[in-house]
Amino acid sequence: MTATEMKALLCDEPGKLTCVTRPRPEDKPGHLRIRIEAIGICGTDYHIYGGNQPFLQYPRVMGHELSARAMADSADGRIKEGDLVVVNPYLTCGKCRACTIGKPNCCENIAVLGVHTDGGMCEEIVVPEGNLYPAGDLSPQAAAMVEFLAIGAHGVRRSGLGEGVTALIVGAGPIGVGAGLFAHIAGAEVTLRDTSPDRLALAKEIIPAAKTELVSEMADALYDNVFDATGNIGAMNAGLTYLAHGGNYVLLSVVKGDLSFADPEFHKRETTLFASRNALKVDFEHVMDCMAKGLVPVDKIGTHRTTIEGAVEDLPKWAEDRGSVVKALIEVTA
Repeated sequence: MTATEMKALLCDEPGKLTCVTRPRPEDKPGHLRIRIEAIGICGTDYHIYGGNQPFLQYPRVMGHELSARAMADSADGRIKEGDLVVVNPYLTCGKCRACTIGKPNCCENIAVLGVHTDGGMCEEIVVPEGNLYPAGDLSPQAAAMVEFLAIGAHGVRRSGLGEGVTALIVGAGPIGVGAGLFAHIAGAEVTLRDTSPDRLALAKEIIPAAKTELVSEMADALYDNVFDATGNIGAMNAGLTYLAHGGNYVLLSVVKGDLSFADPEFHKRETTLFASRNALKVDFEHVMDCMAKGLVPVDKIGTHRTTIEGAVEDLPKWAEDRGSVVKALIEVTA
């Protein structure tokens, strides 16, 4: 491998991963070159590997949960060479209605690193400077977890929940656990519900104060806030029935198809329904602040680790056994 080349993990086609040598990316105006330190493997990455992303073009370098080192100073002086940064992977147009009203997370023309364009499962990338946030004293592993946790934190912030309310999280995967953790940090009494006892056991380790229950054994209770993190149309349709009168129903997950609620049930509760997409800078900053304060048990969240080379074998295994994985990380070595 020459000085102008780097290694990358390539998903050539569904079910096929290879470790390849690629040219290092070219510099771009307004962008900063960064050296990848760690990558969180997301459910989206497993879906790309499995061929369940219909609008994605192969081959693709995956990876959007990223921490990295700046390889130069930023033009605005916020970031110095060598600083650890968290990457906001949402590349936005800055011109559409959503962007102009401060909601770039739902930009009409959004492109996500590792999905719509090549991502960070490699050694170096160039990213718009505004998409990089100084990580302070966080570890590279913790910094790589910020993006996925920010998704749950964003949904919790949108709900407006606070001290003393109840929150049900349906789906105890990584996004659901993140939402449960930040609902707990906000002062809510949290219950996590799932079909997998293994996932619930892992969730309990991360949020000891939370209640956990299997779907097959769920209590007959109503909650001030219900968050769906399942991506399952049946579960999403059923979520309203768990909601107390005057409550909020927050859809963290998305599903192809139409959702259907009984209007009398929806109306008599005066339900507030939220869709929650991606995250904003304020959510990234909130997650980093909570990490710095020791409120996020990063060692318990990061359950598995590998390298770019090792991911060729490890990622398919974890895709088959996601019940035992909260967050798997790829650590990059030059």
